[in-house]
Amino acid sequence: MGVKICGEGDHDGAFKYYTKAAALGNISAHFNLSLMYRNGQCIKKDKKKEIYKFHLEEAAIGGHPIARNNLACQEEEDGRLDRAVKHWVIAANLGNDVSLRSLRKFIKKGLVGKEEYASALCGYQTAVDATKSHQRELAESFRLCVRKSLLKLNNMSPSYSTNNN
Repeated sequence: MGVKICGEGDHDGAFKYYTKAAALGNISAHFNLSLMYRNGQCIKKDKKKEIYKFHLEEAAIGGHPIARNNLACQEEEDGRLDRAVKHWVIAANLGNDVSLRSLRKFIKKGLVGKEEYASALCGYQTAVDATKSHQRELAESFRLCVRKSLLKLNNMSPSYSTNNN
């Protein structure tokens, strides 16, 4: 609900929903609150970054891959590169491709070993493969089949159309 009303421009309402959901342990709410505190949306910008980091850490600990990546970026910004690398490895293992790019950048700087990157890449691929399922493949096949059928109907008879003209 918070995402919906935030998208409609009601940042105050979204903040209330996110706060309630975060109190119940919702990691996405923690992540969204971290963004609101970082950007100063409807609330005073968290210049000390204490509240921002609290929500970001809660989301990262809860398994939110983008939160983990953002936490790594914050650690890099704070000059704690060793911690940043650890967070990027974890985020990559959760399937976050942005983290892989960051790790690749650090290989070139000599701050990440090739073995550590290879391990993160393997974890990333495992996470991506885990999101694949037989049901998803069937749904995609069905979608393609329906699309082909509609194209055939359009070519066979001018009375059928997929557009609103």
